[in-house]
Amino acid sequence: MKQISASQLDALARTAQAAPRRRANLNLHEMLTDPVQRLAIAMEPETLIRPHRHQQTWELLLPVRGRFVVLHFDKAGVVTGRAVLGEDTAALETPAGQWHAVLSLDTGGVIFEIKHGPYTPIETVDFAPWVTSDEEPQALLSWYGTARLGSSFADLK
Repeated sequence: MKQISASQLDALARTAQAAPRRRANLNLHEMLTDPVQRLAIAMEPETLIRPHRHQQTWELLLPVRGRFVVLHFDKAGVVTGRAVLGEDTAALETPAGQWHAVLSLDTGGVIFEIKHGPYTPIETVDFAPWVTSDEEPQALLSWYGTARLGSSFADLK
């Protein structure tokens, strides 16, 4: 039986708080080549998840602790979907190929992710072209928290 205890979640959150990227994960799958990836991800509000897509798989997100903004975008970077996991949404599935980003609203937040494996790092072509890697991270994170349907990060520039 595989379980994630409250003490493991506490430790995961502490690890994320101390990490440079302000995130840490606890895998339930045994190998990165497993056909289904299942993991708890602790992320702090300062964790930058650049808009990206997974062309080969859908992604299912469930809040374990805290609240998370999930944004969906069209190919031009316009917000086409917005939900707050842990508040108005209990689970959210992002379809394969859909541009998306996630923002933790709470310190110690932990989200659970399920998607098809094997694990493959996100390639450059799968990071949104409307946000470059050298964008001001704080401005992007702030925008994630307030973005509404029809808005675009490019509108702020």
